Amino acid sequence: MTASKITDVPTIPTLPNREELIRRLLYDQPLLADTPDHLLQIVNVLDSYGIVLDAYSRNLVNQGETQLLNPFPVMRFFHEGFSVERLWQHLRGDRINFEYAEYCQKAMFWHGTGGMDAYFDSEPFLETCQKIIALRSRRDPLLALVHGLYPGFAPEAIRSMATIYALGLFWRVMSDLFLDLSRRYRNGEIVSVNDAVHHIRDGLVASAGDLMTYKVTVGNEDVWVLPPEAGLTFLVDVAVPYVEAVFFRGMPFLGTVSYNAQARQISADIGDFKYGALYADPIPSMGAGIPPSLCMQDMYRNLPEELSDWYMSHGRGMHDVHVQICISFQKSMFCVTNGAISGMMPHLLDTQDADQQQANRAYAESWSERLMGCQRGALL
Repeated sequence: MTASKITDVPTIPTLPNREELIRRLLYDQPLLADTPDHLLQIVNVLDSYGIVLDAYSRNLVNQGETQLLNPFPVMRFFHEGFSVERLWQHLRGDRINFEYAEYCQKAMFWHGTGGMDAYFDSEPFLETCQKIIALRSRRDPLLALVHGLYPGFAPEAIRSMATIYALGLFWRVMSDLFLDLSRRYRNGEIVSVNDAVHHIRDGLVASAGDLMTYKVTVGNEDVWVLPPEAGLTFLVDVAVPYVEAVFFRGMPFLGTVSYNAQARQISADIGDFKYGALYADPIPSMGAGIPPSLCMQDMYRNLPEELSDWYMSHGRGMHDVHVQICISFQKSMFCVTNGAISGMMPHLLDTQDADQQQANRAYAESWSERLMGCQRGALL
């Protein structure tokens, strides 16, 4: 009697543990599995996202230039000019959903991490706020009245607008970075996930020291809200706080969890929030007002043909395309996080100095601890 042939049982990939995450960070290996399908997804979804970020950036920069202390900014989404046609498109939802950009700005503003938030509490910034309020109050009796009754309202609005403008500048860099990634991919320069991570890392490092400044014209006078001498830079003071606020912490969405304190569905410590892009379940509800759903719709309208064709042969085709986009987007955000972590590594990875190697390992350990709670299944 011949022994029956035993068929090979495919192995089920296991989630990378903490040591594996540390190893990948220290040995210049991408967090995301380096496969052709992953490369196709992240490059193309970032191509679409780059187009969307271009619109987000232009809108937020325009808001910073034109909407400061505007009590009724109902026209803030019409940065390209108002027309009846654009109004009709806006009402029908046939437009870029800038509400997602506002969600990201509010997350950054609310969590308040990094050097920009520290500068908001400084004496020079508070003096600038009082100067802007005094200049505007000369022609705005409503502002003068509100400021007299609620002296903390206007400075808070200026802080918020400074965050809006800084986020617009940040997204300007990221949009160009993602679109350049797509160009290099089409030209055959990007052939692996690690190449994509290196592209993002190098772009972040190249812009790391760029000053984040913000100047407004009030009346006939120019006023620096974020002056050059504040020393606020792209990577440390905007990019890293953005990753912290949007990728990790985020904010719970209305209608998905209870805000009732007795229900205790939301942590009382916002430092414990885990609602960011790296934690999210990739199930866009497509319900009105859910910011990620709005972002997925924006990307859906700008999908490259290569990614659309790939989605047609995976999942349920176009029937669950928003879910597929969300999955691809989450994978791409792991790559962006990977690039940011690598770009801030304390020392070169090939250093032979024992102290520097230890510093690099401690840095990788701190990040791996946070990544353990994320959707590590997206990395497979």
